Amino acid sequence: SLIIADLVRFGRCKASNVPQDKILALRELCRSRAYLVDMAADLKRKLIALLDRIFPEYESLFDSVFSKASIAVLSKYSTPQKVKNANLRKLTDLLMESSNGHFGEWKAHQLKEAACSSFGIDDSGGVYSTLLGMFLEQILSLTAQADSLEKQISIFFQEFNNPLTSIPGVGTVLAATILSEIGDITRFSSADKLLAYAGLDPSVKQSGEFKSNQNRMSKRGSPYLRRAIWLASTVAVHRDPMFQTYYEKKISEGLHYMNVIGHVSRKMTAVIFAVLRDGQPYQ
Repeated sequence: SLIIADLVRFGRCKASNVPQDKILALRELCRSRAYLVDMAADLKRKLIALLDRIFPEYESLFDSVFSKASIAVLSKYSTPQKVKNANLRKLTDLLMESSNGHFGEWKAHQLKEAACSSFGIDDSGGVYSTLLGMFLEQILSLTAQADSLEKQISIFFQEFNNPLTSIPGVGTVLAATILSEIGDITRFSSADKLLAYAGLDPSVKQSGEFKSNQNRMSKRGSPYLRRAIWLASTVAVHRDPMFQTYYEKKISEGLHYMNVIGHVSRKMTAVIFAVLRDGQPYQ
């Protein structure tokens, strides 16, 4: 520790302006939330696959299977048989209450018609509806926990007084994730170093004297940081003129969407590096 203090005192290395204990705590919050979100997403895929077997017509009746109204229906009437046997008045009331009046008796009739003509598999034993109910319960629990962590992240992130949220596409959770994964920006001497740390640098394949740069991400480094930058980039191309122009330029070159977002992510990383290095908002 004396050696480190000496290096800092004589300017041989830069002192961190980011409290590491708080960064580690923020990182734990962000990673835990990401874990819960991923688990919920996996269960949603399983629930939809199950619903496709017992009530394949259902998904087309709502904008989202996981909207408030749809969840209310599935919680009480998870199979075509249950929808068919449901009291029309009770089903209508449930729909009206859960949709803030958007759905009424017409939607109840629509559900019943779909249930009567459904070609889903028989669930007379109740196995599939039991599983669907369990999946739905777990999804709601995980989502509530993730929302709770998101609130904690938002409160905790305010202590850093960080300008990352000035970047288009970077909301509080993504900013907190990016900051907690990077930590002290002085660890990186250039944007390219940060790019490599995020695993967003192009991978290079070599064979004998042949060297091929296929512009694929190396995917080294922090997957959490890479994911946050990627998500921010998909939003920034619709919200910021500079990112949008760059995106359209790459699209016009005939590149695949995923490849284009890879290019945008590298530009996003350079912007993130500059904002953290200078401590100034994005302009």
